[in-house]
Amino acid sequence: MSALQKMMGWVDDRFPLTATYKAHLSEYYAPKNFNFWYFFGSLALLVLVMQIVTGIFLTMNYKPDSMLAFASVEYIMRDVDWGWLIRYMHSTGASMFFVVVYLHMFRGLMYGSYRKPRELIWIFGVLIYLALMAEAFLGYLLPWGQMSYWGAQVIVNLFSAVPFVGEDLSLWIRGDYVISDATLNRFFAFHVIALPLVLIALVAVHLVALHEVGSNNPDGIEIKKKKDPVTHIPLDGIPFHPYYTVKDIVGVIVFLMVFSAIVFFGPTMGGYFLESNNFIPADPLKTPPHIAPLWYFTPFYAILRAVPPMFGSQFPGVVAMGLSIVLLFFLPWLDRGKVKSIRYRGPIYKFALALFIVAFVGLGYLGLLPPSPVATILAQTFSVIYFLFFLLMPWYTSIDKTKPEPERVTG
Repeated sequence: MSALQKMMGWVDDRFPLTATYKAHLSEYYAPKNFNFWYFFGSLALLVLVMQIVTGIFLTMNYKPDSMLAFASVEYIMRDVDWGWLIRYMHSTGASMFFVVVYLHMFRGLMYGSYRKPRELIWIFGVLIYLALMAEAFLGYLLPWGQMSYWGAQVIVNLFSAVPFVGEDLSLWIRGDYVISDATLNRFFAFHVIALPLVLIALVAVHLVALHEVGSNNPDGIEIKKKKDPVTHIPLDGIPFHPYYTVKDIVGVIVFLMVFSAIVFFGPTMGGYFLESNNFIPADPLKTPPHIAPLWYFTPFYAILRAVPPMFGSQFPGVVAMGLSIVLLFFLPWLDRGKVKSIRYRGPIYKFALALFIVAFVGLGYLGLLPPSPVATILAQTFSVIYFLFFLLMPWYTSIDKTKPEPERVTG
């Protein structure tokens, strides 16, 4: 027995290192027909690690002080060695996180990854999405630029529309009567400590739940139903390591090429990733002509604006915005289809999903624009389509004509 084997034996007697490695990598059998859409889960994990690492380095020079925050960001950009690179990696990573998460969720909608027995995986995934939105919103204030300040002012003020407790709630979130130094400090604390811990915990339980029931696949059939009678290994399964770890490395390389191109040649992405107004110090006395959140919030912001105020209150819009996210939790029980994968779904679901994607992208674009009568009508139309996709799902998935699923995965 070699020294390495002895050391591993000593560790395994005290910590299940080899057993964990086998359970989650070398002896975790994944379907052999994963395609392009299955890159985005591992890419989301990569971006999470990048955000944590770059965030740690940024906090070394950032000052969570309303008088010093903007100047400290400029100091990072101009005077800290490679500070500009770390800042751009972090700002680009925020947007790319949402890109890969949205694509990951879209894959779930296509292949029915939220269906039994994966309901908990989907719920944990939606919780990750919510935590990610909160993390991005809190981080949005930290550069203390014009859009940071006024964007946070608009979003926090929405909570004041909640009946009875609204004013107290928005005061509690701000820590003051206006967005101020107290707000910056508490947002900083939540952004760098509280929510990253929540995100890491949610990602961990998401992965544990996934490995408990097994991965879905483009055919939407359960590979555990067909096992070798001797080895009890799924006939259509292959070890995650080395097959999918190597495949994921290819996806990582392509992703990093795109990521690097953005960081080095277009970190602001024309104002979508970093707005020009955010390179101006926050001025409580000068409101920008148009205030809009970053692109990954705009679909829900458009839904908020699409709902007309009632009795001078924006509360109905806040309810609609909240409901648009809450509905995601109920997706596993709204879908009554006989099959999981879009490969075997009928034309009704395919049309509904295509319409939903058009509505979501349309809302995202409209949320970036200043309010206008035409934009409002379009936003209301897209909002109705968005909600009908979920509310009518039990009906149209149950009547949809489906194709028979194969006995084994088709590749």
